[in-house]
Amino acid sequence: MDYNSLFEDAVDVLRREKRYRVFADLERIAGRFPRATFRDNAANIKEITIWCSNDYLGMGQNEKVIAAMRRTASALGVGAGGTRNISGTNRPLVELERALADLHRKEAALVFTSGFVSNEASISTIARLIPDCLILSDQLNHASMISGVRRSGVQKQIFRHNDMDHLRELLEAAGRKRPKLIVFESIYSMDGDVAPIKQIADLADEFGALTYVDEVHAVGLYGSRGGGVCDRDGLMGRMDVIEGTMAKGFGTMGGYVATSRAIADAIRSYAPEFIFTTALPPAICAAARASIEHLKSSSAERIAHQQQAALTKQILGTANLPVMPTKTHIVPLIVGDARLCKAASDMLLERHQIYIQPINYPTVPKGTERLRITPTPLHDEEMIYALRDALLHVWQVLDLPRGVDTAELTATRLNSGELTLPTTGG
Repeated sequence: MDYNSLFEDAVDVLRREKRYRVFADLERIAGRFPRATFRDNAANIKEITIWCSNDYLGMGQNEKVIAAMRRTASALGVGAGGTRNISGTNRPLVELERALADLHRKEAALVFTSGFVSNEASISTIARLIPDCLILSDQLNHASMISGVRRSGVQKQIFRHNDMDHLRELLEAAGRKRPKLIVFESIYSMDGDVAPIKQIADLADEFGALTYVDEVHAVGLYGSRGGGVCDRDGLMGRMDVIEGTMAKGFGTMGGYVATSRAIADAIRSYAPEFIFTTALPPAICAAARASIEHLKSSSAERIAHQQQAALTKQILGTANLPVMPTKTHIVPLIVGDARLCKAASDMLLERHQIYIQPINYPTVPKGTERLRITPTPLHDEEMIYALRDALLHVWQVLDLPRGVDTAELTATRLNSGELTLPTTGG
C-alpha cells in the first residue's frame, strides 16, 4: 500500500476547498512590535505590520519581561531538565504558580505547557474523578475543551451557545443530585462575544454544578488586575476552576488552571498530560511572572488596548467595511467565502505589507469566513488608517461584500452545532 498517497490525498482535499493552511515566515522585531519582517518563498525580505497577533498587549516585547527571561536563563540555563516528577520543580515555576493563584484569588494554580493541554488535561481529569459526572458544554467551546470533554469518557450534553434557558432545561433534566460540570469560555475569540457568567454561576448554585471557565482571551486584558472578565465583573469567587494562558495577554507561553488546593492536587496527581510532560523552562516561567506582576499593578496597557480596539472598529465601520459588532477587543471582518478570504489575506500582504491570517472552516462555520483583526496598544492611529485604506483597496479589487447580516451569521454559527473537527482558533 502507498501510505504517502493517502496523506497526500487528504491534504489535496483541503487545497481543493481552499482550506490548506500556509504559515507566514515572520520575524517580530524586538522593540518595534507590531512591525515584523516577512520572507516569501524566494527568500525576499520586506517589513510588514502584523494585525492578527494574540500577543494582545505587546507584552512579548516588554523590557521587564525580556530582562526577566535573560536574567533567569543566564542564572539557571535554558531547559527544565525533565518532568517535575523526575527533575523537581524549578523555583521560577513555583513562583509563577503562586502569582497565578493570587491573580485569580484561588488557593492554588497548576501550570502546563500550553493552554490546549491545560484544558484537555484538566477537564478530562476532573470529570473522570467525579462518579457519574455529566458535562454540560457550550456549543462553541474551543477545540481544546471539546477534546477534554471527549477524553473524559463521561456523558456530555451540549447547550446552545450562551442560551441560559437551554442550559436550565438540561440541568433540570439531570436533577439536582447528579454531579455536573459546566464548561464554557468567557470570551469566544472568533466572534468576540462574552458569556453570561453570572447567570451560569446562578444556575450552577441552584443545581449543584461545578463551573469551569476558559479565560484565555481575557486574562491580562480585563479586570482591575488583569484577571479576566470574571475579575472585571467580580465573579472569580463563583468560578470553581479558572483556566488561562500566558501565551496571549501575558505575551509568553504556557497554560494554567487556578482553583482549590484539592482540585489542583488531583489534576497534578492524575493527569497524564501533566505527569509525563517536561516542565516549562525557568526563563519562560520568570518572564511570564514578570508580565503577570506588571499587569497586576498597571492598567495603562489595558486602557490603551481598549482605546485602540474601539478606534479600529470606529474607523473601519465608518468606511463601510463589514465589521462584525463585538463588545470586546476582537474585530472580525466578514468575507463569507474561503477562496476570497485567502485572496484578501494574500493581497494585503503582497501589496500593502499587512498580515492578517484568513480564518476559514473548521475554525469558523462555512459561509462565515473572515479576517480576524486584533488591535494592540502599539497599533497607532496612523497604522489604523493605513489598515483602512488597504482594506478598502482589497474590497474594491476583489468585489467583496460590504454588509454584515448579523442575524444570518448567528443562525449559521448556531446551526453548525459541535463540529467533529476543531471549532475555534488559537
